[in-house]
Amino acid sequence: MAHLADYNTKNQYLATVKKTERLTPANTEEVREILLEVKEPGFDCQVDQSFGVMVKTNGEFGNKFHHRLYSVADLPAKEKGKTLITMLVKRCSFVDDFSGEKYDGVASNYLCDRKVGDEITITGPFDLPFSVPENKNANLILIGMGTGIAPFRAFIKHIYKNVKDWKGKIRLFYGARSGLELLYLNDKDGDLTNYYDQETFKAFHALSPRPHWSDPIALDAAIEERAEEILEMLSLVNTYVYVAGYEQVREQLDKAFANILGSRIKWETRKAELIVGDKWAEVIY
Repeated sequence: MAHLADYNTKNQYLATVKKTERLTPANTEEVREILLEVKEPGFDCQVDQSFGVMVKTNGEFGNKFHHRLYSVADLPAKEKGKTLITMLVKRCSFVDDFSGEKYDGVASNYLCDRKVGDEITITGPFDLPFSVPENKNANLILIGMGTGIAPFRAFIKHIYKNVKDWKGKIRLFYGARSGLELLYLNDKDGDLTNYYDQETFKAFHALSPRPHWSDPIALDAAIEERAEEILEMLSLVNTYVYVAGYEQVREQLDKAFANILGSRIKWETRKAELIVGDKWAEVIY
């Protein structure tokens, strides 16, 4: 997987904030949906791409800019020659391992603080490690945690609005601490529920049993509850598995898939086959 330093930031564009809306309630972690308008016609972004955000900083090692990547969270649109793209941003902070001090995430706080009309500098676009298969009979197991729902929301909307006549199964597993943080799958902003009537689409939620105690999200349990169907899908050569979310998701997935296949060795073998066949891809942050 490429590191941020490997991405070419030479191509930079100015984008204007057209809309910024908090999706999560006030008593939960802040996640905002931000709509950007890129005036320059040279910028063209697709559903299977990401873009970078450049933030001026007086960081260590003489760095003048902080660069972070964000997946497209909705279908990009053109309006009067301008590109409209949507992003999800979670306001983040971290604790320094040595000093124990808490610091605000540079890009996330910068973006969450932007107002309508503000301009930001973006880069890209850059290809995601996964894309919508050309074969309409392909099966997709999509696993997203937190803002990892972003690329899959764009995928699903693209498949059912633009590709159409999709024959393969699409199974979305989405993890969040509580039902209030299930972005695009709740009463307030549940546009992914529009596809519940599609024969090929199903979505499953994984929540924390005790969100106020920061218990881990039971993603592995949600997957294992559908063991029979997942086992059937993994036995097919046209099944793709795409993952987007936190680092901790890897361990949960390995555990769940090993249990479903019957042993860790069987899962490691099947996962290796998926990787070699370009049918396993992940975006981990």
